Amino acid sequence: MVYGGVATATAGAEPGAGVGVVLVAHGGGPAWNARVDSLAELVDDAFPTRVALLMGKQAAARRFQDQVAALRAAGAQRIVVVPVLMSSHSGHYEQVRYLTGRVDTLSEVMAHHLAMAGIERPDDARALILTPALDGAPELAPVVAERALRAAGGDLTGRAVLLMGHGPSSAVDYAAWMQALRALADSVRERAGAAHVAVGLVRDDAPEAVRAEAVRHIRDLVELQERATGYPVVVVPLLVARGYLSERKFPADLEGLEVDYTPDGVLPHPALAAWVRRRVMEALRAPAAATGPVERSAPADGVAGLAGSPHGH
Repeated sequence: MVYGGVATATAGAEPGAGVGVVLVAHGGGPAWNARVDSLAELVDDAFPTRVALLMGKQAAARRFQDQVAALRAAGAQRIVVVPVLMSSHSGHYEQVRYLTGRVDTLSEVMAHHLAMAGIERPDDARALILTPALDGAPELAPVVAERALRAAGGDLTGRAVLLMGHGPSSAVDYAAWMQALRALADSVRERAGAAHVAVGLVRDDAPEAVRAEAVRHIRDLVELQERATGYPVVVVPLLVARGYLSERKFPADLEGLEVDYTPDGVLPHPALAAWVRRRVMEALRAPAAATGPVERSAPADGVAGLAGSPHGH
């Protein structure tokens, strides 16, 4: 298993001797975490792979520094950190940047989340290579198109799709999310044969009034799509894995609307393993750029949390 020990890459694996991979995910319940583990098992065929969790009941048992140490003990000389997150513009991605030595300040809230699980920056972060998150990666398009087609009963001709995501709190990060996801929406429309594909973000961690307005915008958009096509709108969550948000909160946000909804996230799917392998190989081709100097600027919200300590105390 990927979290009980480190396997050796198979003989037919892509080049990259001495390379290990840490997948960093948000973390959730056992079923949510199992979907990330299934991704790690697919990647492990190419590179020894471990899973680190940032939050949830299993986070303390799946700490980032422990996964890095296990790979090093197994002989990994270069370790590529791949955040299994929907966007590189989020507080959780900032946590990963801190853990890999890209920044040495972190917001008070994000620092607290790490401390709660005992997650610290490894003793020596110099061998760590950080990749971007999903960010609308091309490998997502076939996954999301497949989810949409399944929810629609196999045919999206003349129908509209809404891609519904968590989203960030800040307006600047919101713009970055939307830029990437609009391109994804275009690819999904072409692949799935839908009449229209739009994106809506609930901004789930924002203040209550901000989230409420985001949900109202999504509801207005769904109503417009339904009136334009004459069919229920197909709604697909843009989430890493199925869980509380897709099973409880999103359905409540959509209550009373004419929709065909699937609670499934993008995992599990073999296309995501191809995405991880691509991220790893791209990072290995440009290790100097990927392991650039530590940035010492303040975080976006101006709150200095963990600063100056390699362990984050």
